[in-house]
Amino acid sequence: MPVTMKLLRFLILLLIPVFLVGCLTCERKEYTIKLTGENSCKLTIKYVNIFSSLVDSTGEITSDYEELTKMWLNGEKLERDFPGARKFRKRLFKENGTLCGEVTMVFYDLSKIHLYRFMGKGPYMFSMSAVNDDGENYAQSNGEFGGEKMPVIFWSEGKKTLKFTTTIAEPDSSCVSMLDMWEEKKY
Repeated sequence: MPVTMKLLRFLILLLIPVFLVGCLTCERKEYTIKLTGENSCKLTIKYVNIFSSLVDSTGEITSDYEELTKMWLNGEKLERDFPGARKFRKRLFKENGTLCGEVTMVFYDLSKIHLYRFMGKGPYMFSMSAVNDDGENYAQSNGEFGGEKMPVIFWSEGKKTLKFTTTIAEPDSSCVSMLDMWEEKKY
């Protein structure tokens, strides 16, 4: 067998487990930005219906739950993802028969959450490209969305609470809610 064929087989064997691993995700995220000062805000992100997809075993569900609690809830993953934020508050809770998560943080510079105003005046603007890393797609807001060609949300100057929702993944029969695992572990 030629060396390139051996190398190819080795790479395939190496990559197969990566594709079979569970994937921790949620159905949607709800963002609320409460303006608290001239250049400060409190940002709350609600993760609705946290679940594991592509699950083949109980071990994968347990692994995804450990990732949820160790990295996100009790770890510093969110602090690394939002380096300009302070005063983090994180929690998991049950809502409408699903597991949800919520993180609240304070920013003393609106540009750290990609919220802008031209020359400090006029409408507040947020580019959806700031959240599209996780495959998030715009769903709705209490502002005006510029559309696919201009994926920016605009809010009038007087608005003090800016909201928008993104969709991420639609659960199907291959997905497992993290609710049962959370309820089992929290007591």
